[in-house]
Amino acid sequence: MSEYKTIRYDVAEGIATITLNRPEKLNAFTNAMMHEMNAAFGLIDADDDVRAVIVTGEGRAFCAGADLTPDGGGGPFASAERVTDLSDVRVRDGGGQLTLRIFRCTKPVIGAINGAAVGIGATMQLPMDMRLASTNAKFGFVFARRGIVPEAASAWFLPRLVGQQQALEWCMTGRVFSADEALAGGLVRSIHAPDDLIPAATALAREIIDNTAPVSIALTRAMLWRIPSAPHPMHAHRIDSRAIYTRAQSGDAAEGVASFLGKRAPVYPDRVGSDMPDFYPWWEEPDYE
Repeated sequence: MSEYKTIRYDVAEGIATITLNRPEKLNAFTNAMMHEMNAAFGLIDADDDVRAVIVTGEGRAFCAGADLTPDGGGGPFASAERVTDLSDVRVRDGGGQLTLRIFRCTKPVIGAINGAAVGIGATMQLPMDMRLASTNAKFGFVFARRGIVPEAASAWFLPRLVGQQQALEWCMTGRVFSADEALAGGLVRSIHAPDDLIPAATALAREIIDNTAPVSIALTRAMLWRIPSAPHPMHAHRIDSRAIYTRAQSGDAAEGVASFLGKRAPVYPDRVGSDMPDFYPWWEEPDYE
């Protein structure tokens, strides 16, 4: 879409593709990119025809981290106006604003990591549901080597994905590591030849789109990301009881059974924009925690 200057946003056959598009800067992250990606995820959530998302990079990098040059805004090292109140909105980390927006998405998000992914290029992937890597991909949580700390809410996301020990090692050494190490550590799902990366991500998106109910996927995504942080399994029981009860009475459930018995592809009638159950979003209830 022409209004974007740092990304491309395309939709085809139910898949929205966000391509980081500053190849001459190795897709280095800027405030403009953060705002444009947030806007794109807003479009994704508002469009019931979008069923899955792929995020990738243009050129030979996925995202080489924050753009530290003056033209790019200087990243976290920019000489911005100093504030004494650390709750001031100007203190908020731009990478965290993006990862929290991806976290709120109601559609499955697949990262297709085509090249170097360092700093925010690594942490922006963490709220994506699945990550596929090119053999050319490299990863690095390099913050301690720059005199700062992990950002983009990665201290919450990363240990959940790879375990505490692996998260600590990668963040404490700050080293750049290969796609093979990312696979062994649980950061990525699979590794592909460069030309096979987007087809593999598309095939995974199609498997979701062609076989599952969008409202069920939105609920499942929220349940699996949020419930593991609850203090007791009763929280899970309460939510999945409500979800099973309401979904079992839906048009989607009737279609799921009918298509299974009829040995045909399902055509689910419910839509995320209009048919989410009344208890959603449950985490906003005052007594949830």
